[in-house]
Amino acid sequence: MDTNGASAGVPLQQGILIAPEALRKHSLFGGLSAGQIESMLPYMEYKTFQAREVIMSEGVYNDSIYFILEGRVEVKKNNVALAELREGDAFGEMELIEIIPVVATIRALDKVAALSLSNRKLHEIYKNDIATFAMVIMNFARDLSRRLRHMDIVAVGGNEE
Repeated sequence: MDTNGASAGVPLQQGILIAPEALRKHSLFGGLSAGQIESMLPYMEYKTFQAREVIMSEGVYNDSIYFILEGRVEVKKNNVALAELREGDAFGEMELIEIIPVVATIRALDKVAALSLSNRKLHEIYKNDIATFAMVIMNFARDLSRRLRHMDIVAVGGNEE
């Protein structure tokens, strides 16, 4: 802990330190205490990707969500650019919840650092800390609801206000 009571970070593989505060940008961690976020970190894996590296390919199975810590990725479906994601964004959540092939290709636009959480590790969190698991699942539901609302508005040609 630093002098303000905040954690200096939790060591992950390769000597990487991740501070729980770094994940507060991600809506999936909303409502979780720093201690709850810290308790999730050992279940996560730190990964890096080089510019132009494909992280997930459309049609291939994936069982993990990725939280972008730095860098940018592009999202493409049928070779059409859909979105650009950056620090604070996540991808792979649909495939984490529903065991289906990836619906879009994710490719690094520059060097990307991310934390991943697999379906298996999420189940371990469920077994070991039901309160944290419940909040994470509620946050998943909120995120997916926001996306569905946005798509409904786009589908009818409306504006979000």
